[in-house]
Amino acid sequence: MIQTDEEALICDLAETYHIVDYRALPASKVAILAGGLRDDSRIKMILSHQEIAFDTLVLAGILDRLSLLYWAQTKDGQKGANPPVSIVNKLLHKEVERQELVFSSGEDFEKAKRALLEKIGGES
Repeated sequence: MIQTDEEALICDLAETYHIVDYRALPASKVAILAGGLRDDSRIKMILSHQEIAFDTLVLAGILDRLSLLYWAQTKDGQKGANPPVSIVNKLLHKEVERQELVFSSGEDFEKAKRALLEKIGGES
């Protein structure tokens, strides 16, 4: 932990245990205290490569689902237009790229469908 980000560890120890000079303690005691830090402490988030705390992601997921349920009841939702933005995707810096195809005729659609099905090995 010290090698990964000593400053994050110092902040976490100060915030959680009010220890400002961890070097004054025996290494075994610091190891025990560091192991007891919350999963959303700075150093544990860094070590687990998490940018966002799990609780925050769960709450954002709940908000996303609630937004979808509400949107589905609106005029836009009935038309499939202007869906709500995903908070989870924003937190995780994931941009969802929409791919829409427009066809001039049913024949063009059928050609594209056959080509796609051939590409993935399916049948029309």
